[in-house]
Amino acid sequence: MEQISLPEEKSLLIVDDDRPFRERLARAMETRGFQVKSAETVREGVAMVDHAPPAFAVVVLKLDDGTGLDVVEKLHEVRTGARVVVLTGFGNIATAVAAVKFGAIDYLSNPADADDIMGALLAAPGAKPQPPENPMSADRVRWEHIQRVYELCGHNVSETARRLNMHRRTLQRILAKRSPR
Repeated sequence: MEQISLPEEKSLLIVDDDRPFRERLARAMETRGFQVKSAETVREGVAMVDHAPPAFAVVVLKLDDGTGLDVVEKLHEVRTGARVVVLTGFGNIATAVAAVKFGAIDYLSNPADADDIMGALLAAPGAKPQPPENPMSADRVRWEHIQRVYELCGHNVSETARRLNMHRRTLQRILAKRSPR
């Protein structure tokens, strides 16, 4: 099996539009030995990559000004050995495959624990991931799927209900509730 060495430099870029989560994760990663820079938008993330490409990155898939995959793609253009973990609240196979094609080494559900992120960033290539300590509940997975389809349908309740084969009022009640844990 081919050995790939991890970068000795522990520069880390975090791109996430959720400021409290981004700041907590930055502090947690700094205590784990990383030199952290953070960005709130795709544009800021790409600019930081252009200025000083980091060895590691944690990028949220969906940002206000686009997709985090643009940051992943740019990073791999300028630093091919960079190790990137993509975070998303809308996990599905298509986006996971896209993230890996753009160069991500792992794909985690958001919010993710700092230990899980660090484990993914520093995992040996080809290593099997450990099962999550606190996986999403079936209700949460269902809710995430409904939210994703709703978003893909342009927040059109009728179209979302039709695609999910669900009564429109049932869908409205689900959308009005907070996400399950």
